[in-house]
Amino acid sequence: MAEDMSIETYLARGGVLTTPANVPPRYRAELLKLMATFVDSELAGAAGFADIINQGPGIQARIAAARIVLEKTAHADRVLRLMGEFGADTARYADHHPWTARLARDADIGQSRSQHDMRLAVFNYPLQGWADAVVMNMLMGRAVTLQLEELSHVSYQPLAEAFRTILPAETRHAELAEEGLMKLVESTGTEPLQDLVDYWWPRVAASFGQEASDKFEGLKAMGLRRTPNAELKTRWQQQATSILTKAGLAPAG
Repeated sequence: MAEDMSIETYLARGGVLTTPANVPPRYRAELLKLMATFVDSELAGAAGFADIINQGPGIQARIAAARIVLEKTAHADRVLRLMGEFGADTARYADHHPWTARLARDADIGQSRSQHDMRLAVFNYPLQGWADAVVMNMLMGRAVTLQLEELSHVSYQPLAEAFRTILPAETRHAELAEEGLMKLVESTGTEPLQDLVDYWWPRVAASFGQEASDKFEGLKAMGLRRTPNAELKTRWQQQATSILTKAGLAPAG
């Protein structure tokens, strides 16, 4: 960075930062929010899925589910360590944090966050059985891979590298959920699964945030975003619809 260039201009021109030193206050706040949302969503997602492991139809399904729980927890730990370098109180993520806390199944909170943490709204809803978990993870898995690909280019280089390392495992999680969905179609038919798709589709869609976000341009200028929410959501809809169609299912109307 040139000596006569401000950090804001440097970031707006595609520059990257590598340490917490000299990070502008607003950038620090937005970066920590981004990291906390990822960490909290991974931990809440893993906690919810952990309760479903033993409902898997067979040993291989349970192994796959256990691997997802393990890897999501490890991913959260990796990013949490970066938060600690910024002075975040990582002790609040102790064992007693209510990661398993959920709302009623019929709650409708849109994009609201949990009162406990920064998890995405979708992780406030309870899973009800194996099929429910598979459908939710297939839809959310596709959303996560798109969001991680977007975030693997953030201007804070250590975080971008962490997300690039995490992305292949999260992609595999989505693939495992897709494989599980196809097996469920064979064993149960589509009717009960369509009800689950109808339930989770709008809740996963909400994870992309406001389609016309006033904050987007500011985050883009800081190198923390590149693609508008509406475009990411459209990509997700296309990918998820393709998988559902292959399974004889349809996106929620």
